[in-house]
Amino acid sequence: MSTKPVLGLTSGDPAGIGPELCLRALREPAVLKHSAPVLFGDAAVLERVSQTAGIPFAKCRIISISELASLPRLTRPLIVDCAAMDAAEVVPGEISAVCGRAGFVYIQNAIRAARAGLIDGIVTAPIHKESLNLAGVPFPGHTEIFTALTKSKRSCMMLYSEELTVSMATTHIGYADVPHQLSTRRLLDVIELTAEAMRRMRRRAPRLGVCGLNPHAGEHGLFGNREEEKFVAPAVAQARERGIDATGPLVPDAAFSKVWRGKYDAIVTLYHDQGHIPFKMLAFDTGVNLTLGLPILRTSVDHGTAFDIAWQGKADPGSLFSAIRVAADLARNRAGDGPPAHDARNGGRRANRNLKIAI
Repeated sequence: MSTKPVLGLTSGDPAGIGPELCLRALREPAVLKHSAPVLFGDAAVLERVSQTAGIPFAKCRIISISELASLPRLTRPLIVDCAAMDAAEVVPGEISAVCGRAGFVYIQNAIRAARAGLIDGIVTAPIHKESLNLAGVPFPGHTEIFTALTKSKRSCMMLYSEELTVSMATTHIGYADVPHQLSTRRLLDVIELTAEAMRRMRRRAPRLGVCGLNPHAGEHGLFGNREEEKFVAPAVAQARERGIDATGPLVPDAAFSKVWRGKYDAIVTLYHDQGHIPFKMLAFDTGVNLTLGLPILRTSVDHGTAFDIAWQGKADPGSLFSAIRVAADLARNRAGDGPPAHDARNGGRRANRNLKIAI
């Protein structure tokens, strides 16, 4: 990519810490050196956050959604005013339908821009699941939203850091529902998506560990309903037949010890907390959330809306900056065999020849 990647930032739930993190990103030298951020949000909300949190408002152009397609290749920060809500309606730190709907609108607009080739990738600030639900949004989180709105046939969540990388076979469902969502096909999809992602990120064939579901990986049927034998072992065997260096089922409570996690580039986990708890113990402030399997690039912070400190200027932007860095690196990698995704020489668009890569 001959110019800096253009990355769409979605400002997340307006009542959370997302807007202030994004305001910091628009002024951060390290962000601006390697990317051109385009922030999707409400300009009036961002101005309120700037004043309340004491974060100077970045000197950048504010445009409407309709103006974005007519711009030349971007090199400077930009705010796309989605006009999704009245700024006076936001109460910092409070769950509300209006904020849930606004957060969803920002995501919708960013996805449309990415699908049209106007931006090279999307970096999302946190949304709140209860606010989404109150707004009638039929998805529990970003992974499900991106999968549905891009009509992706398979996808999974990955949490990436230098200390530990994990991907999840299931995400936002109750524990009782996890076994019913597992299958050899689903686990093989996640193993393949994880292997492809790590190959692109590490530039070599990765080594993957795959966790079991039950204590002690089931102890040959002593615990659970033999999920390890029904789903995990067959998926690992099929992955190995396809040339993927995968090992499992691993005993879950040992898989993340320093000795064992050092053996693998990434570990495939079977449910949300099996991957999230060890990851956040090791990389809460620097971890990056990726959605694999999409036709567009998407990274995110690995934390929530932090309503307890919203609009106070206290939130640590480290995870967002890491997510932007990873997205910029991946965008440059994806553009290696073609011109920039938003090239004024081609009428502002190009055909994305890498449309179906895994990240």
